[in-house]
Amino acid sequence: MREIPGRRRRLLSRRSDGSSEPVGAALTFASEWQWPVLPGVAPDPRRPGRCGCPDPECTVPGAHPFDPGLLAASTDARMVRWWWTNRPAAPIVLATGGRAPCAVSLPALAAARALEALDRVGMRLGPVVASPTRWAILVKPYSMEQLGELLYAKDYVPGSLRFHGEGGYLALPPSVTGAGAIHWERAPLPGSASPWVPDVEAVVDAVVEALTRTGVSAPEL
Repeated sequence: MREIPGRRRRLLSRRSDGSSEPVGAALTFASEWQWPVLPGVAPDPRRPGRCGCPDPECTVPGAHPFDPGLLAASTDARMVRWWWTNRPAAPIVLATGGRAPCAVSLPALAAARALEALDRVGMRLGPVVASPTRWAILVKPYSMEQLGELLYAKDYVPGSLRFHGEGGYLALPPSVTGAGAIHWERAPLPGSASPWVPDVEAVVDAVVEALTRTGVSAPEL
């Protein structure tokens, strides 16, 4: 069942031109929801679609930690405010696992079709993060052992599925990365508590079944 957006709480502060301020969202994630975040490396302004990090072949341009590293992710409001005061346009990177949600992501076209199929069968989903190339369904934290057992029990899992678990990361709205702007395809519902997210087993089962049933061939991206 698709959650009805209603009057969503204001996650982002606004500039005078109406665009989103990442600091407002970062503070909500960190101090209100207790999701550890840190600033990511920004896209290279001189080379569209390329990353600002030293790796010329970076596969997630502008959407990953660099300096500071992932282990610096924090829920401390003072630290978060200091980071984005100094780097106001930095992408917001969530350190997945532990106290924070994990995620299952797949290519955008396959994800859109899968979500339509899940809506038709009444599957409840929490927030879904979308970039122009991939969508990520947030799920409850899981261990690598739990994920391994889940995948081992399946006859087939599309190779295009990616799992953002303990020690992983995910760029959150309203970040702008080398792939484009990050937004909520399914936004968190209003309220001060951390948003509800489903179990990884339910999401993987439903997504694999939906892709198989609808004949969607997800590219290996």
